[in-house]
Amino acid sequence: MKLIQLTVKGISYSETQTGAYVLILSETKGDRKLPVIIGGFEAQSIAIALEHEVKPSRPLTHDLFKSFGERFEIAVKQVIIHKLVDGIFYASLICERDKIEEIIDSRTSDAIALSLRYNAPIYTYDSILKKAGFTAAVSSGEKKLSEDNWIQNFVTEQSKNTITLEELSELSVRKLRDLLSTLVLQENYEKAAQVRDELSKRKR
Repeated sequence: MKLIQLTVKGISYSETQTGAYVLILSETKGDRKLPVIIGGFEAQSIAIALEHEVKPSRPLTHDLFKSFGERFEIAVKQVIIHKLVDGIFYASLICERDKIEEIIDSRTSDAIALSLRYNAPIYTYDSILKKAGFTAAVSSGEKKLSEDNWIQNFVTEQSKNTITLEELSELSVRKLRDLLSTLVLQENYEKAAQVRDELSKRKR
């Protein structure tokens, strides 16, 4: 399968949904872009890596990983976003030590944050770009959306899966458990923690 190299174009946030961020990856030799929903912590870590003049007073988790890797002579050589299932991207870190390569499973947001710190190239498959990518001029019905409008619509649509604490209190224990499993699968740990807390209340 054909691999396409990507670069980090930037991070956008939702104007209507608090805490929702989208990482925009752009193919280096083309117009297609790949949007990836990420959490606030990962957005901050990626933004800091992009702004070379910003140095946190204490190392962030991804900085610590890089320091650990350098101390033991482990390098991240490249990142591959290799799978897309139910809107969730799966990535791998291609690492090397003593000229031996190892493949490590990773969340896409973590993989991107590390790739920026290691100056490692990012790749995905052409099939994933065809499935989930978009171009600067995107059609929506009969009207054309600008790139910024498309991103805002994308973040808003993805954020519709959120649920309020009041709504959680109305769900049965069975539905809460199903929701918890779904959120963990989607790597939405913040919402999963809220569901876990609601389940804990029911046990008291």
